[in-house]
Amino acid sequence: MPRKHITIYTDGACSGNPGPGGWAALLIHGRHRKELSGGTERTTNNRMELQAAIEALRALKEPCRVTLHTDSAYLARAFNDGWLDAWRRRGWKTASKKPVENQDLWRQLIPLVEQHDVTFVKVKGHADDELNNYVDRLAVAAMDAYKR
Repeated sequence: MPRKHITIYTDGACSGNPGPGGWAALLIHGRHRKELSGGTERTTNNRMELQAAIEALRALKEPCRVTLHTDSAYLARAFNDGWLDAWRRRGWKTASKKPVENQDLWRQLIPLVEQHDVTFVKVKGHADDELNNYVDRLAVAAMDAYKR
């Protein structure tokens, strides 16, 4: 039986790096839409980008074909350019032999991606992609809830 196709838009936001941050995801299947968002008091933008993808994929109730749109080159390139495979081969070290940042989140994300058939699409941030701009606003609103 063919898998459902889900379109996902994700984004992360951070005020300061580190600082308060928010993440958001929009899941689309046909006419159905689901919004997710959250945040934390002290984080980085990259962590929020990863958290958005994690939460979006966690929300799926069965294995799906997923097209995940992100304006995060960090997230898209890790999968599309083989960074993750190289990091894992080197024992979670970068090419410069430093520990990979955000390993805890990468380790959560990898099995979720493996559970689904995920294609990562890099979109230009803060440009003319209406849905990317929409999740950006959701992520900023989530971040604002954690500003003190």
